[in-house]
This record gives sequence, structure tokens and C-alpha cells, in this order.
Amino acid sequence: MFTGTLHFLKPRMYEAIMPPYLPAPRQLVLASGAAEVAGGVGVLVPGLERAARWWLLATLVAVFPANVHMAVNPGQIEGLPAIPRWLLWARLPIQGAFAALVVKATPPS
Repeated sequence: MFTGTLHFLKPRMYEAIMPPYLPAPRQLVLASGAAEVAGGVGVLVPGLERAARWWLLATLVAVFPANVHMAVNPGQIEGLPAIPRWLLWARLPIQGAFAALVVKATPPS
């Protein structure tokens, strides 16, 4: 929910990593932020955990292209701090770790 909120507080930071082939970067950033917040709320509401699981897993898949774009094209990302390129690549499997945490935090049925 924290990261989703950041999409609204610092949208330019997220817009910068959007692949250029995606339309309406601001709207997609706001939509993904809303999706993250909604999924986080769903995890906390009894009875919505299963739906929140699938919602958050779909959200992780949906935002993955932006993470790949950042790793592949760091020179195109305006305002990206000078961090080692390997760290951008190392960040990609972390999305899998987030998915595992979502599964662990939500019941299967």
C-alpha cells in the first residue's frame, strides 16, 4: 500500500520507467498505484484475501515490463540515480519474491 501511494505522491518517478511503447504513462502509473493500494487493502479485509492474492499477482505481472525497461535501458530513464546496472537486473527476480510473499500472506481458498 505504501508503494502504491507513492505512485500518487511521486508519479514522475514512475512515469520515467514506463516503456515508451505504452500509451498514457501518467494514467497507467495512477492505475497501477490504485491497483497496489486496493490489493493491499484486500489482503487486510477478511473474506477478500483470495481475490487480493490474484489481484496483486496480476498487478506484479502488469508492472514487470517497466522494471525490465529500466534494467535494459537505464540511460533512457530520466532522474535515475547512478546505481550499478547489475542492481537493476537483480531487482527483476525480486518481483518473484514479492509474488511469493503475496501467496504466503493470502490463503489459497
